[in-house]
Amino acid sequence: MSSPDVGELEEQAVLNAMRGGWIAPLGPDVDGFERDVAARVGVDHGVALSSGTAALHVALVAWGVGPGDVVPTSTMTFAATANAIAYTGATPYFVDCDPETGNMDPGLLGEVLDELQAEGTRVPVVVPVDLLGKAVDYTSILELADAHGSRVLSDAAESLGATHAGHAAGAFGDASVVSFNGNKIMTTSGGGMLLTDDEDLATRVRYLSTQARQPVTHYEHTEIGYNYRLSNLLAALGRAQLSRLDDMIARRRAVRDRYRAFFADVDGVELFGAIDDAGDNCWLTSILVDESTTGYSTTEMSRVLAEDQIESRPLWKPMHLQPVFDGARQRITGASESLFRRGLTLPSGSALSDAEMDRVLAALSIVTGTAGGRA
Repeated sequence: MSSPDVGELEEQAVLNAMRGGWIAPLGPDVDGFERDVAARVGVDHGVALSSGTAALHVALVAWGVGPGDVVPTSTMTFAATANAIAYTGATPYFVDCDPETGNMDPGLLGEVLDELQAEGTRVPVVVPVDLLGKAVDYTSILELADAHGSRVLSDAAESLGATHAGHAAGAFGDASVVSFNGNKIMTTSGGGMLLTDDEDLATRVRYLSTQARQPVTHYEHTEIGYNYRLSNLLAALGRAQLSRLDDMIARRRAVRDRYRAFFADVDGVELFGAIDDAGDNCWLTSILVDESTTGYSTTEMSRVLAEDQIESRPLWKPMHLQPVFDGARQRITGASESLFRRGLTLPSGSALSDAEMDRVLAALSIVTGTAGGRA
């Protein structure tokens, strides 16, 4: 669906790092990768880590988030966001989404912050999520968080290369997190990065993510740390990927445009979040199916694709519906549940060839009844 897009440039970058002798975890490519990504996003500091999840976790730890705290976050997200909050002992409070974008509904967030403030609950941070490569309405969310005395940790794991109001995703809030997992817009196989203008936070995260080792010659530790740093070899891969980021985004947009053209005349099917997607990085392209109009469901569509060995997947199952978070506090309108029920994500990667796209569209034609299906 979104396979890694790597080639000779990445191979040479990793080979150069190996031949340079920097096999040990940290090295010059880690330093360079942190500078490159921070410059790309427009912040002062980057800390390369083993995953986006690790970056979320250690940022919360660095701010002292823990038991008794409540952290409002998007319910329409991958489990990593909520898990990182739970790791600290804090409690996630799930906020439903804008049905047009799937991103956190600022109006609901305002209600949640008012409620928690009235009951005297500490809300040290809000964690909004940029869904599928579309940035959250940071203009509204930053204002709300500031008015209630909460930090914002932007979960930009899916949105590197996207923009909001002319600024890069990853540049919003007190800190942000991006992911380089194998299915993301660019990859280091696995990896992530904390991005911030706060030098003290960046220093604290570096310290905690290298086992909280004290600056002495022997191994001295005065608090619990984590083994969360990214290796030099993976950072070398990341630097090569970053140099191709704009081209990979352009390719994903071209894929989306082919879906846009295909579904333009299909009643009951629309591209999710595509009415205003000029600032998106087009990480994944999803559709919404109105079964009462089409006569077929996303399940049937997915089954036909699978018969042709084509992967598809429902939109994220909302966190408030996950058994592991049963009973969690939530402010829900039903918007995310509707998207989960009607949404289907289609092959979207930048490595997708024109011939592979032809095959996907031919399979979709069998379901939609449009011209151009397989002979």
